[in-house]
Amino acid sequence: MSIHKHDNCTGRGCEGLCCLELKNVGVTMGTDELLREVSFHLHCGEIAALIGPNGAGKSSLFKAILGQLPHSGSIGFQRSDGAKSRPVIGYVPQSPTFDRGDPVSVLDFFAAAVGDWPVFLPIPRKLRERVGACLARTHAEGLMDKRVGALSGGELQRVLMALALEPLPHILILDEPLSGVDVEGERQLLDMLDELRRTYDLSILFSTHDFATLEQYADKVILLQNTVLKIGSPGQVLGSAEFQGVFHLRMGKGAE
Repeated sequence: MSIHKHDNCTGRGCEGLCCLELKNVGVTMGTDELLREVSFHLHCGEIAALIGPNGAGKSSLFKAILGQLPHSGSIGFQRSDGAKSRPVIGYVPQSPTFDRGDPVSVLDFFAAAVGDWPVFLPIPRKLRERVGACLARTHAEGLMDKRVGALSGGELQRVLMALALEPLPHILILDEPLSGVDVEGERQLLDMLDELRRTYDLSILFSTHDFATLEQYADKVILLQNTVLKIGSPGQVLGSAEFQGVFHLRMGKGAE
């Protein structure tokens, strides 16, 4: 199954490849050092998984990359099109909740977000077509008239991903996208991330606690516990002494 670009869905296309480089990034809140000397490189078109225990600083790292938290060190972007402007970053936050009784539909929610259209007014046909085209990027167009509060975990993630892809970003960041999603839904979402990466030439960084899927879906794994403990291929990280020391698990081809 493949995704086709839609002429009526705005975005840059796939010409603006981008990579991300962090050098000695640190984040401090009051007297708490949340991150220290974090360095890694997310290459163009790469899927990287950020793993670590709760409180390791994963969400803080995402916020620093997004420019929402002050930091020391440097966070740099390199664009193959030579542009000097900051790249577009799509972001899916961790586990947003919606009132299950809320009557707002996916169409209402999406139209208000991308078109500043009041939810109490009828949606114009052109805006509905635009929303449908954008939802089709994540195979979620069939959810357009469903209530947001009635979506399953996997369905909600598809809608939020579609929103993060409008306009098409250079880098897509997802904070625990597999949280609250069943096993089959996890596989479908990860397949879709790989499809999006290939279709739109995205660089993707996501955090997860699901280590079993990393060998199949991630190009790179970054083990974080306030600083980078290990970085490499899934097999190198999951089989490392650092991983075993943090999670007390023996995984990966290198595990002894």
